[in-house]
Amino acid sequence: MAAIILGWNPRLWNDWNYEAVIEQVAETGQFLERWNVGQHRKIQPGNQAWLLLQGGGPHGRGLIGHSVVMSESYEVPQSTEPKGIARYVSVAFDALLPLGGQIPSSVLSREVPDVAWNRFRGSGRSIPSSSEPALQRVWREHGPAASEPFQTVPGTYPEGAVSRIETNRYERDPEARRICLAFHGTSCAACTFSFEVSYGDIGKDYIHVHHVVPVSQLGSDYRLDPIADLVPLCANCHAMAHRGAGTPRTVAELRRAIAAAGHLPGQIVDDRALAAQDAAHRILEQR
Repeated sequence: MAAIILGWNPRLWNDWNYEAVIEQVAETGQFLERWNVGQHRKIQPGNQAWLLLQGGGPHGRGLIGHSVVMSESYEVPQSTEPKGIARYVSVAFDALLPLGGQIPSSVLSREVPDVAWNRFRGSGRSIPSSSEPALQRVWREHGPAASEPFQTVPGTYPEGAVSRIETNRYERDPEARRICLAFHGTSCAACTFSFEVSYGDIGKDYIHVHHVVPVSQLGSDYRLDPIADLVPLCANCHAMAHRGAGTPRTVAELRRAIAAAGHLPGQIVDDRALAAQDAAHRILEQR
């Protein structure tokens, strides 16, 4: 589906506390907002929406955020619109840059020349499909650190609009993650997928870490055991562990589901895996 641009000029509209919004995205993974898209009608749930900082303010123009459209466009009476009606969409922001840290229009014009970044006004226009890969590359290189992924599903916001992988502070703790992966390795514990094997150097050491017990069920005196409590899961298995389940599915349940579908590969414990286990024990002894 075509990606669109959302325009934001803080001098004309500044009804949100942008710093607080950034904090909420960092904490929860998303911020829901409705956005005026003028008279554009062909916007659908699932469209990517890029937030473009506009106007001649002190911060300058540039790409400052990414979101996903969560609803079809709907009409809202608006006295400032020529027809007295504006169209809005609900969007979920999942990544934002601070004011002053936006990707400047000079970089956008050089890397994504098919979009008139310096002259763009308003919201809701689509980006040429041929330009989307370049724009995504620019965002990966200059945007914020990647956040946990979420999946959009068919339908309109709010019911069933977003299925997001919940992560907790134990999963984000770098030391706990290091010990977990030193012991278990970086292949998915459920399906054995390896990002390094599939993607080479860019996938090295990348894998989600999943807490096997919901944090809501833990007592205040709980102490994390990175080896027993955390397991590596690929993005797909991590999503399936949480999807539609109040209590996350176990690795054994995921493996049974994969096996039932006829896709479970074999797994060989090699010398490298055994050496990783020894290294994990040494790390624990040094803590």
